[in-house]
Amino acid sequence: MTHKKLTRSVTVGVLAGSMWFTPILVRASEVPELTIGQITRIVQEHNPGLLAARSGVDAARASVQTASALQNPKLEWQQGPWQGQSTAPAMARQQARGWSVAQTIENPWLRGARIEAAESGLRLSDRQLSGARNDLVAQVRLRAYEALLYQFEAEASAGALTLLEQVRERVRVRVDSGEAARYEIIKADAEVIHARERQKTAALQAEQALLELNRLASGQLPARWKLVASFGDGLDSPDLAQLQSQAEQFNPELMAMRQELERARAQLRAARASRWPGLELRYSETHDPEMRMSQWGVGVHLPLLDQRSGLVAEAQAAIERSRIRLEGRENELRQQILMAWKALDMARLRVEALSQGVLREAEAALRVAEAAYRFGERGILDVLDAQRVLRSVRADLLQARYQQQTARIALDHLSGQFVTEARN
Repeated sequence: MTHKKLTRSVTVGVLAGSMWFTPILVRASEVPELTIGQITRIVQEHNPGLLAARSGVDAARASVQTASALQNPKLEWQQGPWQGQSTAPAMARQQARGWSVAQTIENPWLRGARIEAAESGLRLSDRQLSGARNDLVAQVRLRAYEALLYQFEAEASAGALTLLEQVRERVRVRVDSGEAARYEIIKADAEVIHARERQKTAALQAEQALLELNRLASGQLPARWKLVASFGDGLDSPDLAQLQSQAEQFNPELMAMRQELERARAQLRAARASRWPGLELRYSETHDPEMRMSQWGVGVHLPLLDQRSGLVAEAQAAIERSRIRLEGRENELRQQILMAWKALDMARLRVEALSQGVLREAEAALRVAEAAYRFGERGILDVLDAQRVLRSVRADLLQARYQQQTARIALDHLSGQFVTEARN
């Protein structure tokens, strides 16, 4: 079943630090048109949170370099007066000198586990960057469709306001001529006031949504631009099993938790390997007036008092904690996808019901009420009630189309679709 797409171009600008809506009075070539995809790219280039996440990846990459570095050698120098058995004044003024150099040969198992933990941290930072990008794209799309919804509501309220003002004028003429009671003009005035309030509220809400988009873009959106979007974009019928499988593979939160588990396991291997430290090779020379001595030595720290049992237990607890969190999030994610998929199906059915049946009936009821009012068979209250019902149906249809988009965005967000699109 195909539906007519609702497309809207919103012209915005910045004046005295605030967003404002304006009719398109200039030529279209003078105002740039931005689609949701273009806005998303601008936001990804300038969003401070995403830039900070990218810096986190650079820091993790530097951590890998730090973990891979070899230990520097240690050089020592000694010098002091020498006193021997000789009583000669010249010998008493002699100096004794010595130097030594030591190089630690690190335990290869400890070194390998430390490097592996750092590399897991790098992959974790990369997954966190993907998660930040996934969240940001979903937020941009939600704000864009929210602005589109409020703009449609503002336009619908403006059209209803125009019709109500016309009705009020006809009622005023009939009241002044004595053909209608005074309460009819009071009712018409109240409807006009409510319609004007709805129009202003929707316009302000659209401004807030657009300001939120500019905030996400760190103020880098143009001073004037038109939002080109449609409520019918990307509303295919996804397969639930395929979404579940894609979420298990590409959901950035799950991928980050798996990397946390791998890093915890690497830290456990490092804790166990730290029980057996490396060797320290040492060479030293000592010079004095009577002799020269050279020595080679090997140093080893014996794990007698501290066997790293606390460090090992801490690493094991971290593994168990990461495993429980991962399993719980996997189960929760499956339920969230199922709920979003059902919400999409319910919104689709609601759109079909409203657009095919209820909307047509409300329009027909309004035509009947207006014709009856013109022939004097019904009062103005019946016309106003019919208009109110039609406005309510149209507002429900807009909300249903918006709910379709929010459910589809939720499915793409949970399944990691925005991450795979960024990679492609």
